[in-house]
Amino acid sequence: MSAEITLLEAVSQGLRDEMRADPRVFLIGEDLGRYGGAFRVTAGFLDEFGPERVVDTPISESGFAGAAIGAAMMGLRPVVEFQFIDFMANAFDMIVNFAGTNRYRWGQAVPVVFRGPSGGRVSGSAFHSANPEAFYHRAPGLKIVYPATVEDAYGLIRAAIRDPNPVLFFEHKYLYRRIKGTLPAGLETVPIGRARVARAGRDATVVTWAAMVHVALEAAERLAAEGIELEIVDLRTIKPMDEETVLASVARTNRALVISEEPYSGSVAGDVAARIAEKAFWHLDAPLVRVTCLDTPVPYSPPLEDAYLPNADKLIARVRELLAS
Repeated sequence: MSAEITLLEAVSQGLRDEMRADPRVFLIGEDLGRYGGAFRVTAGFLDEFGPERVVDTPISESGFAGAAIGAAMMGLRPVVEFQFIDFMANAFDMIVNFAGTNRYRWGQAVPVVFRGPSGGRVSGSAFHSANPEAFYHRAPGLKIVYPATVEDAYGLIRAAIRDPNPVLFFEHKYLYRRIKGTLPAGLETVPIGRARVARAGRDATVVTWAAMVHVALEAAERLAAEGIELEIVDLRTIKPMDEETVLASVARTNRALVISEEPYSGSVAGDVAARIAEKAFWHLDAPLVRVTCLDTPVPYSPPLEDAYLPNADKLIARVRELLAS
């Protein structure tokens, strides 16, 4: 069995292995070379691969995102790092209007990955705690990946680099050094677009992703002591979404909750709930439930951030309400 590693180390190892396997792969972004990245994901990469494949840039997200898109169109496989995923918004035009639409407009593949640390529970406040998946979810041509485990972080980053389309790869910073696991022997990639049942259950389906997978699993373990068995579906890939796995789970349990670390309004959670309501309505024995953040910026104060974010207690309360309805 391989040694236990963190989720951060899984992303780092996936990047390193893909760069060793394919000379077209290179990294570009702020401070990822000499400094090794804001969270040290790329520590040591500059020494191994050199400055032509580990490119430090000025603070210009739209500039280095555009350079990476151009390189991808010329046959390379760039991986763009944003120090915090919040600042991906500075490259919104390049990602959404240019990279995302190229293949549709004239058949040009754009094999580029946009990655970086996301998520809250670190007292990072409004500029360093984003979960922006909903902003990009409606944009045609983009894929969105958000792993919750070591195995998925490793396999999905390699799959994202190999994909001929633009892929947004979010890495929840709260999980970086808290989640540990081992990589199965021979693992290369985890398929993009396939969810996994993280826990089997009979009483209700909880659909989620990223850090909220672990919140849902904590809630499920606590409820199991009362005889309530939740089934947890980890989307892993937000777009394209694995509707088949979600709908099959709802058909088994006849109740559904969606929990996500996003504001309530305009969330991916709302889209998941709408798909369940549209395509599995006759399997439901009770109304759908969404557990999300408040419609406010992420607070800096730890007590306020705790009040803002979903947690196991909030999910358990909503499960009990759902089962009583």
